[in-house]
Amino acid sequence: MSTTTTTITTVKRSSYSAKGLDFDSHPAEIVTGGQVSTNNISVQDLRNAIPAYCFKPTLAKSFYYLFRDLALVSGLMTAAFKLIPLIENPLLRYPAWALYGWVQGLAMTGLWVIGHESGHSNFSTSNLLNDIVGWTLHSALLTPYFSWKSSHRRHHIYANNLAKDHNYVPPQREEYANSLLFDVDRLEELTEDSPIVTLLRIVLQQVIGFPWYLLTNITASQGSLHKPHSKNFLGNSHFLPHSTIFRPEESHLIILSDLGIGMMAVALHYVSTKIGFELMALLYLQPYMWVNHWIVAITYLHHTHPDLPKFEPEAWTFLKGATATVDREFGFIGKHMFHNIIEFHVIHHLFSRIPQYYAEEATKKVIPLLGDAYHSDKQRPFLPSLWESFTRCQWVEPDDPTKEPKDRAMWYKAGPSPPVEAMMMKKNKYMSDLIRE
Repeated sequence: MSTTTTTITTVKRSSYSAKGLDFDSHPAEIVTGGQVSTNNISVQDLRNAIPAYCFKPTLAKSFYYLFRDLALVSGLMTAAFKLIPLIENPLLRYPAWALYGWVQGLAMTGLWVIGHESGHSNFSTSNLLNDIVGWTLHSALLTPYFSWKSSHRRHHIYANNLAKDHNYVPPQREEYANSLLFDVDRLEELTEDSPIVTLLRIVLQQVIGFPWYLLTNITASQGSLHKPHSKNFLGNSHFLPHSTIFRPEESHLIILSDLGIGMMAVALHYVSTKIGFELMALLYLQPYMWVNHWIVAITYLHHTHPDLPKFEPEAWTFLKGATATVDREFGFIGKHMFHNIIEFHVIHHLFSRIPQYYAEEATKKVIPLLGDAYHSDKQRPFLPSLWESFTRCQWVEPDDPTKEPKDRAMWYKAGPSPPVEAMMMKKNKYMSDLIRE
């Protein structure tokens, strides 16, 4: 395992970040970069295989996708506002609203992805322009931009590190058994939930998963926090400047994020006083719920797959974590509406500064170097994979428990879903013990 400091060539960008906040360095310049174990390929080797222009955003292309998506969202909303209420037959009007909500949800998710790109400084070489675009788009979609940018940055640094990652950190054997009130030595006797229970849990995750994460940081590890876990309401949320997630020097950015959401909430209230709450909900809240669904589905399926390992801190390196993600396929929607976020996620974790319109080219360049370390599951439908991941990926244990933590990986195991409240109460204590050990 390499412990040598990695030198990464980067594009020079204008910066105005708060003192002490490093959003510009490649993660391998902050933590141990490591190597692809099969052929000793380093982060710099992968970087050298990708054309230099793939790392530089093009304003013309970035604004093209932004204006295209804005035109689509505004066009759909205008058409729905003017035309659907004219449909007198409720048997036709209700399906029309439902269809609008689904299609508009796709278009609005595309705008959210552009905000996500901006958070990675992929929209332009100006950090100020990136944050203006990202804050505006995410505020309009009720996402706290700078708050999410901060925690998401740490997810990219510590991806798949069981002690420090921010997203979808699974329980280990003892924690999982405790959450089910079951004997830790008899876990293999458990069967999966009934299909109806599994379906209800998936629906629950897809409906409230993203807001609940923003409110409670529920899928993150205790080690992802800057302070001890708080028992106070919103104490671990993305909304309080003094939340355990953030450093003191980020306070003004968290307030700015809250201000953006507050302004959008006021705007929605004002619109509802003019056109009525029901029509506002159909035009905005309905597709907004679809956006929440897609954010959860996309991120969950990127990081949850029976063939993807997780790592204990002793074994983890940046490259191990970044390559323990999977590229999937969502056809026309994934390519043209979701901006390739589903199809080319591995390269996004390796080099998050590559704009989405260069992701496919960059992926093709690194696949030969990654070899078996590259994960792809593009032959099967995207959404049905939720069922597989939800039933076969409930907890993790070592591939060889007799090995030292530095020499092993952790793999998903099947089982019933733990109660949500049990996961919330027990994860924090268990992860605290893990970090102390």
